[in-house]
Amino acid sequence: MRNTAEKSLQQGFEFTDGDFERLRELVYRHTGIRMADNRRDLIYGRLSRRLRALGLHSFGAYCRLIEDGRGDELEAFTNAVTTNLTAFYREAHHFDYLAKTLIPELLKKNRESRRIRIWSAGCSSGEEPYTLAITLQENIPDIHNWDVRILATDLDSDVLARASAGIYEQKNVSKVLGSRLQRWFYKGSGSNQGKVKVRPQLQELIAYRKLNLMQSWPMKGPFDLIFCRNVLIYFDKSTQKKMFDRFADILTQKGHLFIGHSESPMDLTDRFSLIGQSIYRRSH
Repeated sequence: MRNTAEKSLQQGFEFTDGDFERLRELVYRHTGIRMADNRRDLIYGRLSRRLRALGLHSFGAYCRLIEDGRGDELEAFTNAVTTNLTAFYREAHHFDYLAKTLIPELLKKNRESRRIRIWSAGCSSGEEPYTLAITLQENIPDIHNWDVRILATDLDSDVLARASAGIYEQKNVSKVLGSRLQRWFYKGSGSNQGKVKVRPQLQELIAYRKLNLMQSWPMKGPFDLIFCRNVLIYFDKSTQKKMFDRFADILTQKGHLFIGHSESPMDLTDRFSLIGQSIYRRSH
């Protein structure tokens, strides 16, 4: 006869309001993300898998494990609760603006230093920084004579590993035009049938690093532009304000910030001016 613990693993776990509030506080403390009430099922679904993997029988025991800070579970916890939705050429107007307006401006502005720095903050599994790399490669004719680097950071170590590998299912590159796909991706064969891999010319422009936006930033900058899209929406207003000001501090004078369509610094800081659809320029 199965014991009570075995039955709980088969049938699911009790998940009280207290458990949810305790976990929400842990998520906020470690990531800055405010979990809304409607995220309860998501939290339960993702973390119940962690309980099973660890052989724990209650959310209370799991919370104590996180609070005690023992082992590597804090990283697994963070990876489990963060959401990673991304795609190649997501919000394509951003890359159109970069290609047609910003890159020509940067080539003139930085012609003496021949240096361009971009930060993809919350890069997830790499589609955004690789789209940035494609845009740069296609629009800087003598890019080999320039010092061009993309810093790509995320809180989730699992998605960073996938991003660094640069291997994607064919369905994930559906928005990449045929000629562009052939130019910038290898087509998989054999055991990699149905997959593609980004070419080294793209990978060599990008440095992937783990970074919690809520903590100190080791890089000095300055960055010519920052992409931080659909990340700040998960933070409360006070945290958003701090983040916008920190972005302004690390951007060049009149540097650019690209954010999600549901995000805006306008009521939080006066350090940015809106110049396009979810595109902002540092004003001071």
